[in-house]
Amino acid sequence: MPDLSHGADEDVAAVNSLRSAVMRLGRRLKHQRVDESLSPTEMSVLGTLARCGSATPGELARKEHVQPPSMTRIVALLEAKGLVRLEPHPDDRRQKVVSQTEEAEAMLEESRRKRNAWLASLADSLDEDEWAKLRAAAPILEKLAHL
Repeated sequence: MPDLSHGADEDVAAVNSLRSAVMRLGRRLKHQRVDESLSPTEMSVLGTLARCGSATPGELARKEHVQPPSMTRIVALLEAKGLVRLEPHPDDRRQKVVSQTEEAEAMLEESRRKRNAWLASLADSLDEDEWAKLRAAAPILEKLAHL
């Protein structure tokens, strides 16, 4: 594991290049949206519900790194658009549980399909060796994304 605090120049350069590439690719992927009426934050909340299942607004706020009042507003907007539903918490009557609707599931699936197609079109420009390296790096990037 590289010790970047003392930074071998090649390790610092690699981390800088990785950061820049991931940020640029992420921004470009965000533009491949199916529903332009949803903010990136709203899409992120729907993605979290898809990955993690139903959650309270407080749990969603923690996962999304936003303040609870902000999450309450986001959930209200998503509910008004028919993308989430609020149900009573099974153990705590003071709380609600947020779940995605079938409409949200379909929209997320279409969004994944569109983004995957866009990314695959970019990958078509890679040679076989580059594609093999990218396939090998994918699980490592996934691990970094969830640390």
